Amino acid sequence: MRSIWVHGSYFQALDKDLLLGALELQDELLGPTIDFSPRQGPGNLDLPTEATPYLTPKQRDSLHVVNGLTNQSWFFHSPLQYWSCSSDLIDRDHDLLATVNERKTQPTSVNVTLRHSIVFSGKRFEDRHLVAADALVITLIHRRDSPVGHLWQEKVQALADSTDKWRVITPQDGRLSQLYEFQFRLLSKVDAILLGCAYSLVLLYFLFSLSKLRAVKSKVGLMVTVVVQLALAIISSFTICAIFKIDLSRIPQFGYPVVIFSMSLENIFRLINAVILTPSEDCTSNRIGHAFGQTAPIALASVAQNLLILYGLSRVVSDGVSAFCTFAAIAIVFDFFYLSTFFLTVLSVDVRRTELSDALAKASIRTHRPSDETPPRQPWLDTVLQGKIALSTRVAGTVVMIGFVLIAQWHFFENESVARTLRRLVRMSGKNHDEHPSRSSLLVEVHQARSPTSWLQLQDHETAREVINIIKPAAYSYTAKVFDPYIFVLKGSDRMLSAHEPLLSPAIYDFARHQMTPFLVTILVAAALVRLLMNFLLWDQSTDNEDARSSQPSLLSIKTLHGGHHLDVALLTASSSGHLVSVGLDRVVRVWNIKEGGYNYVLGEQKNSPRIPFPILAICIEDEFHWLALLTVDRVLLWNLVDHCWGPLIKVEPYRHKPEVFFFGNDDCSNIPPLIMVRRDGIVTELRPEFGEASSYAIPEDSVVTSVDALAEKAFPPKIMTSTREGQIHLITQDGFDWVSSAINVGPHQSIKEREFISIQALPDISFFLIIRSQTVDLVDSHTHRAIYTFRVDPILPKSLKAFHSRPRKMRCGSAALWSFSIAYTNAYTRDLVVQTYSPQNEEESLCFCDPDSPSRSTCCPWRRAKETRRIIKNPGVWLALPSGIMVGVRKKTPNKHHTHSNNYSQPASQSTGLRRRHHHIHHHHNADASQHPPHDDWEVWMFSHFGGKQDTWETAPLCLDAEDDGHLFVTSLGPMANVGSSSVVVGLSNVIKVITVGQERFETEDVVGPGSGVPAVSSRRRKGPSSVRTRPAMPPRKCC
Repeated sequence: MRSIWVHGSYFQALDKDLLLGALELQDELLGPTIDFSPRQGPGNLDLPTEATPYLTPKQRDSLHVVNGLTNQSWFFHSPLQYWSCSSDLIDRDHDLLATVNERKTQPTSVNVTLRHSIVFSGKRFEDRHLVAADALVITLIHRRDSPVGHLWQEKVQALADSTDKWRVITPQDGRLSQLYEFQFRLLSKVDAILLGCAYSLVLLYFLFSLSKLRAVKSKVGLMVTVVVQLALAIISSFTICAIFKIDLSRIPQFGYPVVIFSMSLENIFRLINAVILTPSEDCTSNRIGHAFGQTAPIALASVAQNLLILYGLSRVVSDGVSAFCTFAAIAIVFDFFYLSTFFLTVLSVDVRRTELSDALAKASIRTHRPSDETPPRQPWLDTVLQGKIALSTRVAGTVVMIGFVLIAQWHFFENESVARTLRRLVRMSGKNHDEHPSRSSLLVEVHQARSPTSWLQLQDHETAREVINIIKPAAYSYTAKVFDPYIFVLKGSDRMLSAHEPLLSPAIYDFARHQMTPFLVTILVAAALVRLLMNFLLWDQSTDNEDARSSQPSLLSIKTLHGGHHLDVALLTASSSGHLVSVGLDRVVRVWNIKEGGYNYVLGEQKNSPRIPFPILAICIEDEFHWLALLTVDRVLLWNLVDHCWGPLIKVEPYRHKPEVFFFGNDDCSNIPPLIMVRRDGIVTELRPEFGEASSYAIPEDSVVTSVDALAEKAFPPKIMTSTREGQIHLITQDGFDWVSSAINVGPHQSIKEREFISIQALPDISFFLIIRSQTVDLVDSHTHRAIYTFRVDPILPKSLKAFHSRPRKMRCGSAALWSFSIAYTNAYTRDLVVQTYSPQNEEESLCFCDPDSPSRSTCCPWRRAKETRRIIKNPGVWLALPSGIMVGVRKKTPNKHHTHSNNYSQPASQSTGLRRRHHHIHHHHNADASQHPPHDDWEVWMFSHFGGKQDTWETAPLCLDAEDDGHLFVTSLGPMANVGSSSVVVGLSNVIKVITVGQERFETEDVVGPGSGVPAVSSRRRKGPSSVRTRPAMPPRKCC
């Protein structure tokens, strides 16, 4: 193999003058080559008979290999063949680069493809197209006895001595030629069988080892994770090799994954085994961190060991196998990186799952408490086969790696003798020591972009295969004597490094232009797949362990207001702004300001204060103007909580029963809103403080009222719904200064026994009422008087039901809609608290309050399709619902001999899982019965949030943290309970008041609860504006006085 390299200016090899000069050199060395077509007929061959200093074109063509392979055969390839070696075509070509890129797959007369890699040296690409080259390479390949080769050598030496146009750099003395072996060998059947066996053994070993891991919940997920990690490491290694132009085409592509897979299992199983050996009682982060801290140094040492082995092997094997060693080394580094990031994350997710703790409790070894008895020593081979030690994978990975390298080397040199192998190794070692000999000063001045040696190593296996098919069709390799090229540099050329080199590698620019979109799509798809994998691994994940839960801050906080009363607290009412009013049996009315830290004063001790007659029958607070109303046996007293002044006194009919409901109405023309109360005899009384007037209205039917509730929204007339002992329901609406009553008939005809248990619950935020019977609850529209849905419930204890819901929003159809709706009541037989929550079937839907007979929109979920979830709370005690829907209660602990198991009866029970139990504070004394506890230690506070069953929260705390400081009297039952603010409730405990807060209380004025609850002690709260979720009829005109 002989060649000449033709250089012009730096990276200007595709200059038209240089091409024409190279064509002159080619024709001088080979004779005329225009439209070169050497094929001759069988009878037209003109073979030279003896060595001659000159060959005619016909004799030259007759020796061409296309006319038959002989010892004198020859052929050549040149970049000038893109233009058929014609100077006229070169002159007429106005876009030389386009011609070169279009004809890069053009074959020669012997079917050798004119690739850019064999006809150019020092190439530069942009957008996958050649844009510049540094040298033109004209190569002659001939058999040993070919006269064309001898004439080439004589003519090129003559040109070097006589030319004036070119500066010629001849090969150095002593290095005229070297022997190279070119190989192209396909994968044989034996190789394919061996490779298949290797894959099968590695896969069987992986599955066998995976089956021994009892503490892994999702083995399928782990297998997917390992495959993804392996694919990422291989792809990353291929990318780096492509950037640095490492030729990986000499090793079959199917051989790369098996080696990386076998070496990756070493670190994977070592890490999993280390996690299994950590104590299961530790939290997940500690276990993962401890296991990784133990295995990371060993993994790094293993990576360093394999890198050294691969480096040593790469120095003694062939070039193709050496490239594989480089690939494997890069893949090992990336594999450790993905193990420390991707696999470690997935493993930590798997460890958090519910079943893992139970499995680890049985399978893990407690390192902190070693057993006194030494177990019998297990044979090493059994331990290795069972996968209990990491040595098995460590040996397997290293053995497979070394074995594959040796097999690949044997694949290329299976027919050589031992002596030849040793000679080749010695020769390769010597070559490595003298790999970069001193270059002549002329070559240094030329500044070649690529040396001839590196250019020769760059030739791909496809070119070798084509050449083998020409000179040795039945062989898979050939040995060639490669002469160092003659370097022709056009005089006057600028060989200084003046070309603007790109800042980054051309592969990076090519990637940015052509692969950025597929890369981003791949990232998005990979992220989606990882998310699906995480969802699969976490589909049944429950709560963290007790240590993690105990580290969370408590949601419940309890504050005691003491010193205000000497006897029990009888009545409580509160406002959203933080004002609290308590009435005690000691005839003291005390006003507290919880927002200001519990500042308080006694009502009636001020100067010019009227006498407050006792008993006080009912109290209520108006939030907008901050008025407090006290109902006594014969009068109503008004006190302003902000201005600290008394309002007008209102006389009422004396010595009447306590009212069923007592609340403030609304009047935009008055500074003091009117007061409304409903008594059991069916008399509705409206009191107007500014006029000192009282007007009454009697329900038409003469019956006893059993339950009352009301809607009182600003700018709208109040509505009162009552139920009687006979089971009749009336809706009383204010019309100007008068009241209008109408009977409500919902549902089918009910029996007399069913009607005896009717009670009323108002829903002011959505302007609906609940009509509550013993085993049904009707949801009634206050405007149409129709029931849009009937809830089926367990037997209800009378007047125990309370309803709460999410914040309403307005639908396009004009009706209100909710995310969730809950009713809570006490079972009449078991006395358990039952919480029924209704939510839409799909997340994009909402519970709609539209007419059930009208067609619904796609975003509306009719009540008949609502999803129902139930929770049961044992021993609920006294409880209320906050505006946010969180339920807060106080109960007395049930005596239990085994006090530490007292939480068995207290947690909400349900068939579905999803309860998140935060804290359960239990104060117990060792070696003492629960009945010996003092009475003040028997009360506890519980908090429960339940929103459609997606996430429930349950928390308990003792009501009395320090009983001696509370100063309360002996107590056997709780006093009244009321809401204060948006996140707090107050409860009377004998003569002290407990303020229970969930989270953080801001005491901001906002919508809290509806007015009236059927008991006199509950405050009346009005909404601060008209509802925005319903369209209401216009209010009748009223005169402003």
